Amino acid sequence: QVQLVESGGGLVQAGGSLRLSCAASARTRSTYAMGWFRQAQGKEREFVAAISWGGASTNYADSVKGRVLISRDNAKNTLYLQMNSLKPEDTAVYYCAVAATRPAVVAGTIDSWGQGTQVTVSS
Repeated sequence: QVQLVESGGGLVQAGGSLRLSCAASARTRSTYAMGWFRQAQGKEREFVAAISWGGASTNYADSVKGRVLISRDNAKNTLYLQMNSLKPEDTAVYYCAVAATRPAVVAGTIDSWGQGTQVTVSS
């Protein structure tokens, strides 16, 4: 099972930017999709973004569309999430995820989860 370790979270003012990273320890299969989810305090975990193995196909939640960009570097086994124009409602623990396909990520059918990284946006 692949191990995922997120980094890059922190405290930022509204309107600011953060770049999250997720390092994967090893591949579980020859190709896999990846994604980001988040969970705010007292709320359920929700989908944020997904990306296919080659990076050509992506999905975004409506709440973040136009403000975040998901990307990956397969040579480094690393996933990224560039977040701009951050809002207080973006405050949450952000989780990295691996699944067999991009649609599986979007559906929440996840093979592995990271431990999460806290993002706090102050107003």
